[in-house]
Amino acid sequence: MSAAKTKAQALIDENAVVVFSKSYCPYCSSTKKLLEANNAKFTLLELDEIDDGSAIQNALEEISGQRTVPNVFIAQKHIGGNSDLQGLKGQLPQLLKSAGAL
Repeated sequence: MSAAKTKAQALIDENAVVVFSKSYCPYCSSTKKLLEANNAKFTLLELDEIDDGSAIQNALEEISGQRTVPNVFIAQKHIGGNSDLQGLKGQLPQLLKSAGAL
């Protein structure tokens, strides 16, 4: 397993909520705002601000089948991108609570 894939998988495994993001991405901003509005504790990795960001983005495609950001995981389950998370708005508080992210 590549170092990037190991790093991404460890973040997913060890955190209730993980958002793989890019600092300039408007969809990523919407995702972060929605989680913050729900008082979620989440781990954030800005892929454009770290040296191995593109390698991690490639690894995420292997892990989740999704290469685009934001790439959201809750309770080690791949949620998807911003539109997927926004679509869960009604269930989000319960999802976050069961993940231990509140």
